[in-house]
Amino acid sequence: MVSSYLSSHTESNLERRYTYAQRQRLSYIDFKLFFTGSLTRAEIVSHFKLGVAAATRDINYYKQEAPENVYYDHKQKCYFISDEFEPLFAHDPRKTLIKLANQISDGFDPINSVHFPVESPSPLNIPDIHVVAKLSQAILRLKTVSIIYTSLSSGSKSRVIIPHSIVDNGLRWHVRAYDQASKSFRDFVLTRITKINIKSESIKAGESKADDHQWNRVVPLRIIPHPNNVEFSTAIALDYAMENNTLLIETRAALAGYLLRRLNVDCTDGASLVGAEYQLWLENQTSLFGAENLSIAPGYKA
Repeated sequence: MVSSYLSSHTESNLERRYTYAQRQRLSYIDFKLFFTGSLTRAEIVSHFKLGVAAATRDINYYKQEAPENVYYDHKQKCYFISDEFEPLFAHDPRKTLIKLANQISDGFDPINSVHFPVESPSPLNIPDIHVVAKLSQAILRLKTVSIIYTSLSSGSKSRVIIPHSIVDNGLRWHVRAYDQASKSFRDFVLTRITKINIKSESIKAGESKADDHQWNRVVPLRIIPHPNNVEFSTAIALDYAMENNTLLIETRAALAGYLLRRLNVDCTDGASLVGAEYQLWLENQTSLFGAENLSIAPGYKA
């Protein structure tokens, strides 16, 4: 909360001293350092179509405002995030996760933007933005991280993981990572991570994204309107843009359980679940054979 207040306070001061375009570039620098851990002058030049001198000036402005946030490595000719980094701008966790998911890297929300008459349910699961930033840095830099993680089965424990993807499973955000203790790839809920540090160790053989077979395996799902719980199947077909009353989805095996749970898809062999919430049925249950995380799929039995 204190960091968020300081960032908001700093932003109001920046509005008085810099133009909109300058603040946009400063925000980009802040965003790049915070979520990737590094920045080059060439990236600023390319992103904003500037000259080298202008990019250098923007970096100097940023260093003037936040001298402890960044240091320059002459050998690599690159700016890196410092251990004392505190974001100059307030990065909203929900908006930032959406930006990251959609490859939007400017970290800047337009001033006086139009407010469209669109509402979404208030999320109950909001990750710590610093946890998101550290994970993003580690993934892009191919590094291991040490975390304090609280699970339902073993409580709070120190773990060393190698993250490779941050995922919105429809209910909450988690990170897909290799867990050195169990020597397996697992899902870690972001809000259950209370402490995180990037380690100097790089990824070893068997710990990379390419080695996560459940992540790389694509599962075809054939979903149809529930044959017993739905009277007018056309309504369901319209809801999901089905063709011939069938919705064909390809998803990662590691994410199949989350998807089926989010859509309340009846995964029983004979469409036996009863209730208005079960409007869909998985017609090809055999496609799930060998997939993990299926205990949460409605009615599924291996």
